[in-house]
Amino acid sequence: MGVLTSSYDTLRVRFDDDICFVQMHRPDSGNAIDNRLIDELGHALGACVGHAKVVVLEGLPEAFCSGADFKQIQTRFDADGGQGGQDPGPLYDLWHQLACGPFVTVAHVRGRANAGGIGFVAACDIVLSDSKAVYSLSELLFGLMPACVLPFLIRRVGFAKANYMTLMTQPVSAAQAMEWGLVDACDDNSDNLVRKHLLRLRRLGKDGIARYKRYCAGLDDTLAAARPKALAANLDVFTDPGNLHAIARYVRTGKFPWEAD
Repeated sequence: MGVLTSSYDTLRVRFDDDICFVQMHRPDSGNAIDNRLIDELGHALGACVGHAKVVVLEGLPEAFCSGADFKQIQTRFDADGGQGGQDPGPLYDLWHQLACGPFVTVAHVRGRANAGGIGFVAACDIVLSDSKAVYSLSELLFGLMPACVLPFLIRRVGFAKANYMTLMTQPVSAAQAMEWGLVDACDDNSDNLVRKHLLRLRRLGKDGIARYKRYCAGLDDTLAAARPKALAANLDVFTDPGNLHAIARYVRTGKFPWEAD
């Protein structure tokens, strides 16, 4: 069924001919995004440039991706007060590679996709969802905002829907996400849904895909244009002492910012 790649700590990667399946695999954290995940995904996508025409990005059955690793943020806050913040550039560039790289990117979503997880979803060319999956942007609950997610999400669903998801912070169903254009297709058996789509995508040639993706990237340069503002806004909220304190408190106690001690 394919050749396994070199070992990763946060991923499970396999090739089936020129289709690469990349599973984010951090079960103890709900597939939260940490530095290692970003580095390893970047490495895996780099390998796909020369060897894959389709990349299927998957999570775990209960969690596609839950967003930023609050535990990592809390540890850094306890060590140095979170001074300097974490460079959001590599994650933004990872999403840009999913959106504009020389392969078809397919997000296979099961469970919860939240915050930065929506960035992975919105960056992909095709989004296939389990009918029980849910989609949310929870950042504003902690004084944050989905600064790096929004250029990708707005590109996919438009400003009004992205704005609504940001302000309401509540999960939306797969059916609602499909109505809004965030999801392309959903089914109770999402594995079968993926198989059906791959039967068709296998017929496409790698050179044709790469040429088409280059053309699309040239038609719309909003992702590159938005990068400086997105990174600056991300650093602003993730270096705010009040926000970092709220995150650290949540990790320690499970209490949201509006809840009393």
